[in-house]
Amino acid sequence: MQVALLGIRWSVKPAVRHFVNIQQCAAFSTTRIIWAKKVSGKNKGVVEEKLLLGRPSNNLKIGVVGLPNVGKSTFFNAITNSTVAAENYPFCTIDPEESRVAVPDSRFDWLCEHYKPASKVPAYLTVIDIAGLVKGAASGEGLGNAFLSHVKSVDAILHVVRAYENQDIIHVEGDINPVRDMEIIHEELRLKDMEFLSKYYDTISKQVTRVGANSSPADKAKKEEADTVKKVMDWVLNENKDVRSGEWSNPEIEVINKLYLLTAKPVIYLANLSEAEYVGKNNKWVPKIKEWVDQEHPGDLVIPFSGEFEEKISGLSEQDRGATLQELNTVSALPEIIVAGYKALQLIYYFTAGTDEVRAWTVRKNTKAPQAAGVIHSDFEHGFIKAEVIKFEDLKTLKTDAAVKANGKCLQKGKDYAVEDGDIVFFKFNKTQSKK
Repeated sequence: MQVALLGIRWSVKPAVRHFVNIQQCAAFSTTRIIWAKKVSGKNKGVVEEKLLLGRPSNNLKIGVVGLPNVGKSTFFNAITNSTVAAENYPFCTIDPEESRVAVPDSRFDWLCEHYKPASKVPAYLTVIDIAGLVKGAASGEGLGNAFLSHVKSVDAILHVVRAYENQDIIHVEGDINPVRDMEIIHEELRLKDMEFLSKYYDTISKQVTRVGANSSPADKAKKEEADTVKKVMDWVLNENKDVRSGEWSNPEIEVINKLYLLTAKPVIYLANLSEAEYVGKNNKWVPKIKEWVDQEHPGDLVIPFSGEFEEKISGLSEQDRGATLQELNTVSALPEIIVAGYKALQLIYYFTAGTDEVRAWTVRKNTKAPQAAGVIHSDFEHGFIKAEVIKFEDLKTLKTDAAVKANGKCLQKGKDYAVEDGDIVFFKFNKTQSKK
């Protein structure tokens, strides 16, 4: 039996392929984008820009979630090169730990080599290590509500699931069964959403019982909100589906985004293997994990990794780490996990580049040029005139800024331009005076 995932072919046999490059593995999205449709009336033919699930922010965070003792803190230590406690007992982590990790990108590396800047600032992913969840957490078992409130505060989930045997490490369910463990986590998140939605609907429905044709716009809006909450509640309860897998209109997404629902968050599944199984690419649970995810949450990503291996090599020098990976004929999974997490949050980045600094600026997908400029400074957004955009491949091919301009590849973009991932941008703006 063979299962293809993230550029690896996993098999019960040891002969498998290696990871593909990071750019290829990152070309996915776990958050559902509702594509544009034509609007009616006088604007017929105009394409309506569809909203994304989640907060419209550039400062988004991804949380590491799973049962106790599955390797969450070990993974966090490795990915952040941190020193968070990782011990063999449940709830070793209580208060969430937070750290930023640089997003690897060969384009950023090339720009730094090209310009040789005095300052180099890559894009960052904010990662939070959250305490372990147990069955019954939605009703208060284990750390219960505290855990779920921490999940509510993040924007995407890295779901770590244990797929290795080790008699010395306790498993809260008594044995190793990753599919069962994933079902436990999913059910607890769904139950917590159901509890919240039921209470919220009971409250809001009482406020709209008398809404009629002559009601105020505010009352009608409240009625529409109640209808959306009821629709979402039915989807989660009766269909047993995650909110993020539903088809929602823009007004419905606006309501959903205010609720911070747990099952609305994108999820990446991290299958934690032993070092030997990871290096040998041979683990009996990986195909079963992938099969469950494809059936229950189609489109979600599964990434095999080894927490013990990643933690071991994270403490090595760059030279020694490279030599170890070459000797074992393997790669670290962490760069791909970081990029995948960044993409799951619907984040992209553009570059400002020159001899003073090469910097990646994080924005959410579909961000217009003025708002992208505002990430640098609010004056750039308020006084926005235009954006001069160079595509990375054009600069790499033509070698110099002057050659790009001479070949007509320096694009002049206005307020309606949605900045694209990897753009090299120079903003022009009028400095605005604040009102006294």
